[in-house]
Amino acid sequence: PASYAQARIWHDERVRFDPDQSQGTIYNMPFLYHVHSGHPLSINQFHNALQLVVAKHQSLRTSLVFHREYHTLTQRIIDFNHQNNTLFIFIKSIYETNEQLNNIIDEERHSSQLFNLAQGLVFRCHLVYYKEISSNDLLSDKDVIIFNFHHAIFDYSSMNIFLRDLNQAYATGQLSFNDDNTMLRYLDYAVIEQQMLMNGANMFWLDALHDCKLDQSLSLPYDRYRLASDHRTHCGTSISFDFGQDLSQYLITYASSNNISLEYLTL
Repeated sequence: PASYAQARIWHDERVRFDPDQSQGTIYNMPFLYHVHSGHPLSINQFHNALQLVVAKHQSLRTSLVFHREYHTLTQRIIDFNHQNNTLFIFIKSIYETNEQLNNIIDEERHSSQLFNLAQGLVFRCHLVYYKEISSNDLLSDKDVIIFNFHHAIFDYSSMNIFLRDLNQAYATGQLSFNDDNTMLRYLDYAVIEQQMLMNGANMFWLDALHDCKLDQSLSLPYDRYRLASDHRTHCGTSISFDFGQDLSQYLITYASSNNISLEYLTL
């Protein structure tokens, strides 16, 4: 099964963004890196290192498929072999101006057409060359590397692990990992999560909300109405609040002690 977090992302992406149209998305996670001057990278060696990382980390080759007959979202690990080069996307392009580079970055960040969750194509590497594609198998100064992940299988804290293993794989040409299924995987976590008894949690919230009329909709005033057929612009706005140092520290401490994120605490 998919985890609750994966299911939330999968459903939200389809509710807010039409998968049949070229609309935007908020679940692409691009990371941009510049090649250091005087330290060129071998493209072939770099590609082989990426294959080793994808082989080790099963999340980078995991598909998410919704089964209509069972109304369930499931995840499946795609088998890896060295003949299969379609487990991640590896593309090259060229830029000459900063505007062109910014357009490429914007496409990586907002395009909904870059990944295919049903096929397990959830990770891509985009090499962006300055002015021309290298003919000597090297990435050099002013060339750019963009790693892009779908948020259903990746988060920001995973990046350090990814870079650590990529560095080892590039430097040594090998990457040690257990393939005997003795290590706890994210797939195992999702199974355990689905099997957890939620009776206690259900009783807690029923008791906390016992005075609320949960079966009645909340009538809120509207300043305008939007028809269901109206085109979504996906434009938004942001509002900032300054909680002050004392309250901010209290929120951070409370979130940490209760193992929740600040996002969920402040909802």
